[in-house]
Order: sequence, then structure tokens, then C-alpha cells
Amino acid sequence: MKSKVTFWASVLGTVIVSLCCFTPVVAITISAIGLGVMIGYLDYILLPALVVLLIITFVSYRRYRSGGI
Repeated sequence: MKSKVTFWASVLGTVIVSLCCFTPVVAITISAIGLGVMIGYLDYILLPALVVLLIITFVSYRRYRSGGI
């Protein structure tokens, strides 16, 4: 059961991070609260987070499909 939870949590995280990477949701939100200077640095955080979450999703999917822990 734990591998199923890990898989769905990683899928949800990947979707959220990909929405933040490929849509202006984060840029609009950060600008609205007055931190527009930070927009230039979002790529340094969001793209590595997306890569890590994709790897976690792939590994947890393999464990989920094999019936692992």
C-alpha cells in the first residue's frame, strides 16, 4: 500500500511543479504579492524540482507495478 501512496503523491507533485514551470501561475502570484524580483530565479528551483519529481515518479511507478514495498 505504501508504494501506491508514494506513486500518487509523486504524480501530484510532478503535476503541480509542471504547472508552475509551464504556465504563468507562479509569476502572477509572486508579482501580486510584491516579490517580482524573484521571478528570474524560479528556473533554478522549479526545473531541478521537476527533474527530481519525474525520477521519483518513475521509480515509484516501477515499485507500484511490481508489487514492491
